[in-house]
Amino acid sequence: MDKRQASTAWHYLLLAVVLLASTVCAAEPRELDWPALIPEGAPIIPPQLTPLHDLSQISDALAAEAAPAARQQAPNAPVVKALDGQPVKIPGYIVPLEVSDEGRTTEFLLVPYYGACIHVPPPPSNQIVHIFSEMGVRIEDLYQPYWIEGTMQVKASSSELADAGYQMEAEKIYAYELK
Repeated sequence: MDKRQASTAWHYLLLAVVLLASTVCAAEPRELDWPALIPEGAPIIPPQLTPLHDLSQISDALAAEAAPAARQQAPNAPVVKALDGQPVKIPGYIVPLEVSDEGRTTEFLLVPYYGACIHVPPPPSNQIVHIFSEMGVRIEDLYQPYWIEGTMQVKASSSELADAGYQMEAEKIYAYELK
């Protein structure tokens, strides 16, 4: 092999390494936090949280549980269109919508805080991701947050609990653990 052939082979090897590295980097999902789902300049609507631990108000809390569901804060909140088609990873709490015969939650809403859509009014639609999962996840504790990985779709959907501004087919679902 002469110098020219060796140089050409070296360039092809370097190009292959660069392409492989960029493919590996492109496959890594972007980690999102919930403010990233709100477009710049859009109003930030604080959650309407009610303390669940105030036992002096237990009769009010029980009456609220039996009452009709609270109205969603902003069912048509603006979304970040640039997230469409992006591989992402986002933490949140699961609000089950569909449970399989095996007890696995296969369709759910992912929300930023515990109790959203159940104990308090649903957050704005740009703070809800409607998740579909073929395999599903067994939910033992609704207090447990999860990481969800998949390709984000900027696509509105409605359920009996709330309207969502985003959808995702979950590729990975695993418990969120503090480090």
